[in-house]
Amino acid sequence: MQTHALRYFLEVARTGSLSRASERLHVAVSALSRQIAKLEEDLGTPLFERRPRGMVLSEAGELLADHARRMLLDAERVTSEIRGLSEAGRATIRIASAEGVARDFLPQVFARFRETYPGAHFLLDVVSPFVATERVRDGEADIAVCFSVAPEKGVQVVHTQPAPIYALMARQHPLAKRRDIALADLLPYPMALSNAGVTIRQMFDLCCILEGLLFEPVFVSNYHASLHSFVRSGNAVTLTGLLTVRSRLAPEGLVAIPIRNPALHQRSLQVQTMAGRTLPAPVEAFLGLLIDAIRAPEILDKPFG
Repeated sequence: MQTHALRYFLEVARTGSLSRASERLHVAVSALSRQIAKLEEDLGTPLFERRPRGMVLSEAGELLADHARRMLLDAERVTSEIRGLSEAGRATIRIASAEGVARDFLPQVFARFRETYPGAHFLLDVVSPFVATERVRDGEADIAVCFSVAPEKGVQVVHTQPAPIYALMARQHPLAKRRDIALADLLPYPMALSNAGVTIRQMFDLCCILEGLLFEPVFVSNYHASLHSFVRSGNAVTLTGLLTVRSRLAPEGLVAIPIRNPALHQRSLQVQTMAGRTLPAPVEAFLGLLIDAIRAPEILDKPFG
């Protein structure tokens, strides 16, 4: 199967339309149609189901799409490694991540990696966990770093560890000296929460239902930094993962207190790659550092060398 035919096939699969794929690829619809028909003839089976709202991959098409993504990425890997031999080890690493690790943690890992691999470049896309996984599955990102409560198909989870939820508050807050708290302990204080769709908020809402608790948040936002600034300036509380705020607790006068409720301990932080894909050597090296930093983030605080 020719490479260009597989690229055409994947674009039709992604867009669900010959005409949209034609616009993105700048290739005539008739040429795309011929390539798809040739693939189907060679394989002896339909690759798409033609529906009124577009083209949907058949079971055989799903199998071919998985193979084609890996094959094309492997070709890119070999090409980039050959070029790297003459371009001082230059490599571009594409990361899709949740906002919680994007503000501080990942940039710190990037900077540490470049101390050993100065030719490394990074593309960071901050998206929802579902989209991060989708980007890796479709080959649009090399690595996904996201909070998850369930496994996903089509990706390999190369590392996972618990990511319990903490209560974040100012150092002068009445609860700040506690070793741990129950969620009910937060009822007397103003709550600042992420909006619906974020794993922290989903687990908080579930925990409230299970325990019959009713909170009326005074501030809701999809931007973590605003929530953190809000609690820093008063007696409000928000929820966070420890990795999200670890480096800013002391400088910003914040504390993160463990919450005892078991329902808030079900989340995990996952590092995902495409199932069956061989990663380029620089991406593999970065993956090792990333996992080490997740396991022991204090290594990022130590001077390099």
